[in-house]
Order: sequence, then structure tokens, then C-alpha cells
Amino acid sequence: MTSHVYLLRHGQTEWSESGRHTGLTDVPLTETGVQQARRAGAVLARLRGTDLPPALVLASPRQRAWRTAELAGLHDIEQTEELAEWNYGDYEGLTTPQIRETDPGWTVWTHAVPKGETHDEVHARAAKVLDRARHALQSGDVVLVGHGHFSRVLIATWLTLPPSEGVHFGLDPAGTTVLGDERGDPQVRRLNVPAWEVDVD
Repeated sequence: MTSHVYLLRHGQTEWSESGRHTGLTDVPLTETGVQQARRAGAVLARLRGTDLPPALVLASPRQRAWRTAELAGLHDIEQTEELAEWNYGDYEGLTTPQIRETDPGWTVWTHAVPKGETHDEVHARAAKVLDRARHALQSGDVVLVGHGHFSRVLIATWLTLPPSEGVHFGLDPAGTTVLGDERGDPQVRRLNVPAWEVDVD
């Protein structure tokens, strides 16, 4: 059986729901986020199609991510700062319209983040995570539980695209994406499979 990398974005938080950029701030899941995380576990199980445990499960150390991993039924979860969200620096906690009041036209994909991470720094982190994932794929599936913007950079990096191309991949709270390859060429096999596709009692 071919192994894949599964990206799981954390469930809803109050900040994600309101569009506030949430990097290092440790915001908990909402009750909706908790339910999304549980459903995401069922989606992940269906997509994997095996009872064998993943060879590697990594999660960001922010509680919205590792709690999502736990609620999704994952075990042996290793928390790592390498999966943390983009460091938004001075723009932490602000919405895009608020940022554009002083930085017109700003997006994280096209502009700098004062006192935060550069595109090159985020790309280097993504490459390091994926190097580790590729090594673990020799033994089985890999599950990476993290955040919206950084997971989109992971997808772009997997496809050997620059981090700015992450703008083209939408990821909803608790959405699951499957990365693989076709005869050695990197491929997105499923993108943003929603948590609400499965009912959980």
C-alpha cells in the first residue's frame, strides 16, 4: 500500500472565525472546533483506509492543533515548533482589513510581516518538516496537524513551488489534505476534505 502525507488543519477558534491572524497566540478551540476535530478523525480514518497507525504524527504545540490531533483519535503525537503557524509579528491578532489601514494591499503571500517570519524562513521550516515526512513515509503514513497558512506553504513546498503559491490552496478549519506522488512527481491527491462530510455521535 502506498503511504501518504495527511495535512489536518486545526478546528475553529474564536480568532479564526473572526479572521484574526493567529500565530503564536495560544487560542483554544471553540465547541464547534471540538466537534469539527472529532469529525476530522472520522474523515482521516476513511481516507487512510487502514487500521495501521501512522508511522509519524506531528502537531504544532499550540493547543488548537494538538487538541485537534487528540480529538481526531491520533496517538503518539509529537509536538514540534517546526509545525507552528506563520509568525505574524506586529500583525498578530489583527484582521487583514485592520492591517491594510496602515499597509495598503497587504497579504501574507505578497508583503512583509514586520517583526515576523519572512517567506524564506517559513519555506525553510516547511522544507524541514517535509524532509522528515518523506523519510517516515518509508514506514507508513504521516499525519501533520497544524495551521492554515503554514499548511498551505507545506502544500506549495511539496509541489516544489515557492511559498507565495500557497495562496491557491484553500484550507478550512479541520479540513484534511492528502499529499502523494504519481511515479515520483509530487501530487495533491485530495484537497481540503471537510470535517462535516462525516457525522459523529
